Amino acid sequence: MKGDYQDLVDEISALLGAPATLENRDFRLIAFGAHDSDDDLAMDPVRTRSILTRQSTADVRSWFEGFGIARATGPVRIPAAPDAGVFRGRICLPVRYRGIVQGYVWLLDQEPGKPGPEPAALDAAMEVAQRIGVLLAEEAKAGADLSREFLAVLTAGPGWPQDMAVAALRAALGPGGDGLHAAVCVAPWPGEAPASVPGAAAVCVVPRRGGGEPGGASGPGAAAGPGSDPAGDPALAVLLRLRSTDALAPALAAVARLLPRAAEATGTAGRAAGGTGAGGTGGTGGGVGATTTAVARGVTAGVADPVRGLADLPAAWEQAVAAARAAAAQPRFGPVAQWSAIGPYRLLAALAADPVDDPAARTLLTPANRELARTAEVFLDCAGQAGRAAAALGIHRQTLYYRLARVEQLTGLDLDEGEDRLLLHMALKASRLA
Repeated sequence: MKGDYQDLVDEISALLGAPATLENRDFRLIAFGAHDSDDDLAMDPVRTRSILTRQSTADVRSWFEGFGIARATGPVRIPAAPDAGVFRGRICLPVRYRGIVQGYVWLLDQEPGKPGPEPAALDAAMEVAQRIGVLLAEEAKAGADLSREFLAVLTAGPGWPQDMAVAALRAALGPGGDGLHAAVCVAPWPGEAPASVPGAAAVCVVPRRGGGEPGGASGPGAAAGPGSDPAGDPALAVLLRLRSTDALAPALAAVARLLPRAAEATGTAGRAAGGTGAGGTGGTGGGVGATTTAVARGVTAGVADPVRGLADLPAAWEQAVAAARAAAAQPRFGPVAQWSAIGPYRLLAALAADPVDDPAARTLLTPANRELARTAEVFLDCAGQAGRAAAALGIHRQTLYYRLARVEQLTGLDLDEGEDRLLLHMALKASRLA
């Protein structure tokens, strides 16, 4: 397929009379045309680095994306900026497939005062760019064909079965398997995996082992929703390629596009928040209303810390699942939660795969005592500071003391004792996950 890309890039170079380069949507070099000019400005630092290292830096990417290339449907002219290392202006041809940007073709623009490519030539080049988009989309779809190998890694038992599954996935991915990846969990996910996910090395649907239904009731004292199945809610697993450990923006953008898909798959899209809005969020392509619908349905996503290679992929998947569960339990994490940002839920998610049934908290966690459970949780969240807790709850301090006394009666715990506080706090937080 790489030869196909080179042929198409050479075709664009011939049409426009200038050497072209092709990069994917993550600004990784795929192919480039021959350059035989004596113009020193033609090989500026940005272009030289792209060809020599086969990728651009995050700063360069952000600078070019500031000209709207990710949203453009036609050629975009970008002026020279010597301070940014861009000595000559660029012409960017967005490479799209079914409305989704797959990559970019770059050409050096003519010097000021000289005529640039004719409109007819640019139109012909855009037609070639569309053919490139088809190839890139097919390549992305190939990641879905690795679903069996990917699923085997995520579900294999520890020891040699897991080692064999990782080796099989590494062989299927080829050299790309040694690169940087992020594991993503989107749940609940009904039906089959999407045909393609931009930037994904592999996708599959995984039965969830526990944690209840993300769309069900949550919070201390909340009853399990009808139809919740702690043992079998499916989740979508995505293995996303990354450029660097501090460049998670592409992963988060891809995840944001998946949430409305999950809501549509459940048949609830458009019922919440008045349907799909017209505005995009963060350039991800998902409408505000569509994302709100997904959140209302309880569709959440978790993103693990980046890993290099595949040896740590099973652990990364556990992180992604924990983050997705935390996002369902705590609205403050948002519909997409990163494992690094969920605090104590990193530990609680590993402990609370099953519903909480500690004898001390059992009565407090019934629906009849929901308000008392919330009071205790806020009090403990405020580090036992009565003034802060009363203000957060919007009640008088004496009311707070009365409720806390009732909590002690129901649980048999002494909220002046550190270990009793810890036990109750863990039980209340874990109940959100279960």
